[in-house]
Amino acid sequence: MRHISILLLLVTTLCALPYANAQPAAAQKPIEIKVVVISMFEQGADTGDIPGEYQFWVERQHLDTILPFPAAYHDLRFNPTTGVLGLLTGVGTSRATASVMALGLDPRFDLTHAYFVVAGIAGIDPNVGSLGSAVWSDYIVDADLAHEVDAREIPNATEADRKTWTTGYIPLGKSFPYEQPRKARFNGDDGNIYKLNSTFVSWAFNLTKDTPLPDNPAMAKRRMDYEGTAAHRPPFVLRGDNLSGSTYWHGKLMNQWARDWVKYQTDGKGTYAVCGMEDTGTLQSLTWLAKAHKVDLNRVLVLRTASNYDQQATNTTATDSIAANKLGKYSAYLPALDSAYRVGHIVVDNLVANWSKTRDTIPASE
Repeated sequence: MRHISILLLLVTTLCALPYANAQPAAAQKPIEIKVVVISMFEQGADTGDIPGEYQFWVERQHLDTILPFPAAYHDLRFNPTTGVLGLLTGVGTSRATASVMALGLDPRFDLTHAYFVVAGIAGIDPNVGSLGSAVWSDYIVDADLAHEVDAREIPNATEADRKTWTTGYIPLGKSFPYEQPRKARFNGDDGNIYKLNSTFVSWAFNLTKDTPLPDNPAMAKRRMDYEGTAAHRPPFVLRGDNLSGSTYWHGKLMNQWARDWVKYQTDGKGTYAVCGMEDTGTLQSLTWLAKAHKVDLNRVLVLRTASNYDQQATNTTATDSIAANKLGKYSAYLPALDSAYRVGHIVVDNLVANWSKTRDTIPASE
């Protein structure tokens, strides 16, 4: 028995030697990403059917490599030749926040030099732009963080302070609408406003401002239902600010609130142009990822194209108008998706083509 025990010990020792001397497998080097294109919704498949915001990017940027992404809304799409990564966040600020944070913490990717281009559709203020137009934004303003009382219970017209109660929506921490001085709570950061790198935004705008955008007779006819020079213009590229909130609002009175809210939150510096649903969520995650040195917040752009107006046409009610504005049935749905790609890809392609420079230096207009 003793000989058998010694023999077993010897065999066990010899079998263990290769493992004892083995070195841990080298950690796989993270993939350096050049540009992350962020879209928010897709109607069906990523390719080959009725498109959402993601499909044109997947097909035209050849994002053919699918990377499983179980920690977020949707699998990633990647072009290993160009270094462009596609992220579909899902609709609403919460899904966008979670999806972008999941990407930023994913060890498979090096995002320290990556640029982020948000490209989606939106409603537009007819006083600022027209159907199919493309808007680059400097300010992203949150529409959700607030106090609110039903507008039917705000002070009536006979009360002395009526002028302060044009809405039942009250800034967080304030007692009445647009109370001054505006001051962010929570150590100066309450998530109400995000200011992008205006030098970089200027570069993107100047690079794309003359881009021809799709138009058609139906859009031209629809534009005439609204008042104002801007609403009547064929689609164009402009610069204006973005109000982001998960509630899909609509109507002339809400439009006036949007203009006032953006002015208030930006201390008069911003001008409301478009309303989206996810962008403050995206910016919140990118802000915290930047603090963790995972991304560079100065490399972020937000582009929204106008699929519809944010209010009813002349001689139409807000309720009838919002009932007609359903996904896929917007006045300029497909042209706006096309515009988002036509304008956005010029920026993406330029960043990739000049990577020897743009990797370390953010472009700026001369």
